Amino acid sequence: MRHTLSILVANRFGVLTRIAELFSGRGFNIDTLNVGPTHDESISRMTIVVKGDDQVLDQVTKQLNKLIDVLAVQDFRDGEYIDRELVLVKVATGDKSRAELMQICDIFRAKIVDVEPKNMTIEVTGDESKISKFIFLMQDFGILDLSRTGKIALPRI
Repeated sequence: MRHTLSILVANRFGVLTRIAELFSGRGFNIDTLNVGPTHDESISRMTIVVKGDDQVLDQVTKQLNKLIDVLAVQDFRDGEYIDRELVLVKVATGDKSRAELMQICDIFRAKIVDVEPKNMTIEVTGDESKISKFIFLMQDFGILDLSRTGKIALPRI
């Protein structure tokens, strides 16, 4: 099962390393990891997506809560949170495919952020399903490069 964890931590040197080691020590591979400041400069939010057994993840959550620099841990369940991801994708283009690419971008509310004679770089944001569908459609044009931020999430409450 996939879990999205939101962890509020003190914005201090070494916190990311200690948390990553905790997951590694339990045999969890982190699918995505995103860290950024919150409205309070002394606090950062880590959004971590992992696959794993519920029981083992409950143990990891308990151990996270014991770390000094961890302020709060929340395991998001379906419907309890809002999530987004940002993707930049560079796609091969030609004179014939440019119009079709622009149409797909309009449908997905994606932005064309750079245009070169033989490629375009496109920015798209959305949930995991939207991002996956967009990338799938871009494969027919020829993906030259791709960068994903990983999921960020906030609780609905």
